Amino acid sequence: MDEARILDAVRSPADLKVLTDEELAILAQEIREEMVSVTSRTGGHLASSLGAVEIILAVHSLIDAPKDRFVFDVGHQAYAHKLVTGRLGEFETLRSYGGISGFPKPGESPYDVHPSGHASDSLSVATGLAKARVLSGTDEKVVALIGDAALSGGMAFEALNYMGAEQLPLVVILNDNERSISRNVGALMKHLGYMRTTAEYRDARDSFQELLETSAPLGRAMVRFGKNMKESIKQMVIPHSMMFEQLGIVCTAPVDGHDIAALRETLAVCLAADAPVLMHVVTKKGAGYEPALRDPERFHGVGPFDIATGADAPKKPGPPSYTAVFGEALVREARADDRIVAITAAMEGGTGLKPFAAEFPERFVDVGIAEEQAVAMASGLAIGGKKPVVAIYSTFMQRAIDQMAIDCALPDLDVVFALDRAGIVGEDGPTHHGMFDLVYTRMIPNMRVVAPSDEAELASALRTALALGGPFAIRYPRGAAEGVPVPEDPPVLPVGVSRLLRDGDDVAILAFGCMAPRAVKAARLLAARGIEARVVDMRWVKPMDEEAIRDACDTRLIVTVEAGVIAGGAGEGVCGYLAEMGLDSPVRMLGVPDVFVPQGRADLLVDDLGLSPEGIADAILETLAEQVA
Repeated sequence: MDEARILDAVRSPADLKVLTDEELAILAQEIREEMVSVTSRTGGHLASSLGAVEIILAVHSLIDAPKDRFVFDVGHQAYAHKLVTGRLGEFETLRSYGGISGFPKPGESPYDVHPSGHASDSLSVATGLAKARVLSGTDEKVVALIGDAALSGGMAFEALNYMGAEQLPLVVILNDNERSISRNVGALMKHLGYMRTTAEYRDARDSFQELLETSAPLGRAMVRFGKNMKESIKQMVIPHSMMFEQLGIVCTAPVDGHDIAALRETLAVCLAADAPVLMHVVTKKGAGYEPALRDPERFHGVGPFDIATGADAPKKPGPPSYTAVFGEALVREARADDRIVAITAAMEGGTGLKPFAAEFPERFVDVGIAEEQAVAMASGLAIGGKKPVVAIYSTFMQRAIDQMAIDCALPDLDVVFALDRAGIVGEDGPTHHGMFDLVYTRMIPNMRVVAPSDEAELASALRTALALGGPFAIRYPRGAAEGVPVPEDPPVLPVGVSRLLRDGDDVAILAFGCMAPRAVKAARLLAARGIEARVVDMRWVKPMDEEAIRDACDTRLIVTVEAGVIAGGAGEGVCGYLAEMGLDSPVRMLGVPDVFVPQGRADLLVDDLGLSPEGIADAILETLAEQVA
């Protein structure tokens, strides 16, 4: 019989309050074993969550959630939170279709405060909660957990500035593990690293521990000490915490993030302070599972794996991913043009730029989790005569729309935006689907937008963007490409010209990007029903092929298919052109309706949205039947 686990007895965070530090340490190990067991089957953000287990147990053992608010940044660290808030029985459904989300999700649990999925927003949310507490005259605690990489994002600094100026009552726990997805970069990361390694840190750590052991709860006295005795606080804590101190935020000495007793002791003091306090916690990403410790970048977001070795589960052989094809194509272009500079935001591996960084390290820029900086910096590089290529996931580029419009498009600069993970991405769910890029790129003047339908088209799109200049967006999906050979010398695409994939007189399917191969399959299904469908790979989302749209009016029905939201998307662009030209032709738009798409395997989500070949064919048959009725 399996030995009873403490974890099996935990139904809510209240159960943690009766556990000793030793029992909480045992629980931490049980939680890690559960995480590894489940994610070995489902995949997930394992390394980050392994590193934050003790922090989460310490917080939930001292606050009274859900009355008190525990805010997560990104949510990559939240698996232990899910396990101690009544979701142990559902944890095996993590990130699966119809299961629980991989991120905090308010509709899933009252303990989840906000739907964290994009970095650097937790402190802003926490300042709002703390301000609401002040306005209401209540006493609930507010705790925000943010990683050191997320702290590099501009929003985090804006929130730190505000909470310090207003002296809002909240605790910020800085989980300092030196990593985001790729290794952290930037001056702030070096600052935190210096804090950890100096002799002053070690002396300060001992002094702070002695103070905790010999003093009554400090509360407001700790804050007054920080404000009025600046020189003393520098000696008590760390000389290099001045950055936070100058913002009006008390900063603790670094605490071992895997020592439950030290975490609880320090956090209790921080919670007693009726003002902003930053608790600096040092952890190891992947703690408790050796393969994740060795390779935290791979285990940041890992697919199914073998527990004993950490090796990926066997995969069926198939075409390379679109991401890999893009990375290889960019390296080829950079060999021929030394003006090309690649930029990413803490996603060197995720965007396929590792080969570029290895071959052209001086032309590779990783700005950390700071998409606005990446795009605005690209504008400066373009002004300086370079050809910047900004590779960022579609969902994260939403954070830099203003910089795309004003810094890049308004002056008509030569900046290429490589929008990876466009469309349905799968298990990461609504915060990560690339649903909106066709809208926010189409709306910007001077912007050209291409949606390649296979890997050869992707290589040509990149060649075209670099050749034509100006702001240029290329959007491509997550996952395996179509298996089409990529030419060594990709042709430049004629601007605004589509390509005919299949002819037919009954229906015209105008397909954008990865929907084109599915549209061809749908046309074959329709042919079996006696309906001949023309399939056009539109290629260009902006400018569109106006001649192809006019020719489509010769059929009984125009169908637009896109892997993005219908509202404001490519289909509406087709309808807008028809209206402008006074062309009256029936149109059926297929894409993502006005909803946020949940998590799940991409193929299941595509089926639900009616964007599979069968779904496209069924929608066309239904519309044609309505015409006859």
